[in-house]
Amino acid sequence: MRPLTDTVPKPLLPVGGKPLIVHHLEHLASAGFREVIINHAHLGGKIVAALGNGSTWGLAITYSAEPPGALETAGGIAKALPLLGDAPFLVANGDIYCDWDVGRAFTGLADTDTARLVLVPNPAQHPGGDFHLAGGRVHDAGEPRLTFAGIGIYRPALFAGIVPGEPARLAPLLRAAMTEDRVAGEFHPGRWEDVGTPARLQALDAELRNP
Repeated sequence: MRPLTDTVPKPLLPVGGKPLIVHHLEHLASAGFREVIINHAHLGGKIVAALGNGSTWGLAITYSAEPPGALETAGGIAKALPLLGDAPFLVANGDIYCDWDVGRAFTGLADTDTARLVLVPNPAQHPGGDFHLAGGRVHDAGEPRLTFAGIGIYRPALFAGIVPGEPARLAPLLRAAMTEDRVAGEFHPGRWEDVGTPARLQALDAELRNP
């Protein structure tokens, strides 16, 4: 996303007349969420300055800052665990746009599940997909493949083996849980975009401005 992200963190890039992350906040607020934790790294201070305490959206925002060099997805979540408590929690990547109903977040998570993932059709830039979905269960092997949307519900136990402050990727944790049949999932056929290039950002902005 450079040069755009040289001065603006990706979640603050404008799309449809507002920062990308504000779409997330509005969806969460409309679904009844009240507490939000934002993990940030690159230019994170600008995110804090732009969003404040979240009262604009009827939310209470707490921030978890990563150290220089960043911690990867699972490492960032593990660092924020003291703020999250013991119950399952919803995580959404800050660089996506999705119209999935976040009010569905905590349905379909069995007591033995450590994760529940939202999967979407494979985009042009990722034709091979990530995982296989069958009978509401997510598997590392199998066809057809779907793409992980960057939206998941997790139990803290999924991150138990991570040392806080150390980088860690999410995918290996999920694949390990899949081998024990502990990952549920659902298919979302609606609007989803990984805003990973200026061209995709521009296309999404045009679409949202002219529905």
